Amino acid sequence: MDNSYKIAVASSDGIVVNQHFGRADKFSIFEIENDGSFSFIEIRAVKPVCNYGNHDDGQLIENLQKIKDCKYILVSKIGTGASIQAEQLGITPMELPDMIEESIRKVISFEQIQNLFERN
Repeated sequence: MDNSYKIAVASSDGIVVNQHFGRADKFSIFEIENDGSFSFIEIRAVKPVCNYGNHDDGQLIENLQKIKDCKYILVSKIGTGASIQAEQLGITPMELPDMIEESIRKVISFEQIQNLFERN
């Protein structure tokens, strides 16, 4: 049974989760395996949604479509509207500003706990 999944990470430097969802111009995509190991897959370019306080809802949807195969998105911050749109596509947004590796490990732990509850 393959329970691997993908995580999109908003990072300007590939080291730290440090981008607001709306200001991100790329997402680093990671594959999480059943055993809890993970690996970098690719970078997906997007156009920032926020522009000096203005928001482009069409661009928001377009950006989310580019990562809709991801189960989670890790950001430093995400607005309510973007969060709701992500959840409607089945993407769980998480505000976890930290080193990417540490943030991913937190998601893996969260996922493992969720799986325990689903089995019972």
